[in-house]
Amino acid sequence: MSDAPIAQEKAEPLLEVKDLRIAFATDEGELRAVDGVSFVVGAGEALGIVGESGCGKSVTSLAILRLLPEPAGKVVGGSVRFGGKDLLALSERAMQKVRGKEIAMIFQEPMTALNPVLTVGAQVSEGLRHHLGMSAAAARKRGIELLEKVGIPGPGERYDSYPHQLSGGMRQRVMIAIALACEPKLILADEPTTALDVTIQAQILDLLAQLRRDLGLSIVLITHDLGVVADFVDRVVVMYAGKVVEEAPVAALFAGPRHPYTRGLLKSVPGFGDNATRRRLPTIAGVVPNLRLLEKGCRFKDRCDERIARCDESEPELSAMGERHRAACFVAAAEGPR
Repeated sequence: MSDAPIAQEKAEPLLEVKDLRIAFATDEGELRAVDGVSFVVGAGEALGIVGESGCGKSVTSLAILRLLPEPAGKVVGGSVRFGGKDLLALSERAMQKVRGKEIAMIFQEPMTALNPVLTVGAQVSEGLRHHLGMSAAAARKRGIELLEKVGIPGPGERYDSYPHQLSGGMRQRVMIAIALACEPKLILADEPTTALDVTIQAQILDLLAQLRRDLGLSIVLITHDLGVVADFVDRVVVMYAGKVVEEAPVAALFAGPRHPYTRGLLKSVPGFGDNATRRRLPTIAGVVPNLRLLEKGCRFKDRCDERIARCDESEPELSAMGERHRAACFVAAAEGPR
């Protein structure tokens, strides 16, 4: 039984997160927000990381870029390798050359991520001047081209606008332009459509998909919504209470989810399966366990309809459920691959 991440190909992956463990110091004691998470991302691949709020998915993305709020939060174990380099072992100066240039991030809420007292253009061109050494004139020209690429009308005028003068959808497009500025190999997109209405959500996801095709980007899409990743990613990692509970190609996950938590998430997607005719969506009973007061056994046991005696005694490991499909569930493991 192996806990190694599913490799997309035999070639060395672009990003490899292995046994990542992240802890936060609190007044009540240490909280293990991420506990042994492993996954890989290949060149040109899109990976979705899915789970409820508080499962550790956003914290994982911050750890990759070493942006955890210190000293409260810290990586206490594991490795993050990018292009063969262990990012956790780099000096801060070396890491600054990675952020924005090789790995970029699209944050969840652009109104808080963007600086309100700087123009859009100043923020788009910052990376161009810092990482690529462009002159002000060259950075302005390239910045306007980037705003046009992400579909902002009147890019020359908007370049000199402030964030509060733009709509939510346009601010998110600015965040994408900033992320693309230095042509990174990998983009981490943390809930990039959460604050937007459904029409704008679709536009942003279509834009990211197009940019991925055109530029050969690798993307890690972090979301709580399995419906969002259905047509966007190649593989899905499902997290629960700081652990990976299932990993599979997106088609296999939707066709045959093996972990009870994943099935619960899918049942809550409007228009999926039997939900197409239901007026009231099913929910997952109970709440996420307190990560400071974890009992032995499966972390999902108190919310699981398939709980057996073994679930109370030990924590299941990720087991093979088919080709490139794994789940951490004793019941699913007993049933074997399908």
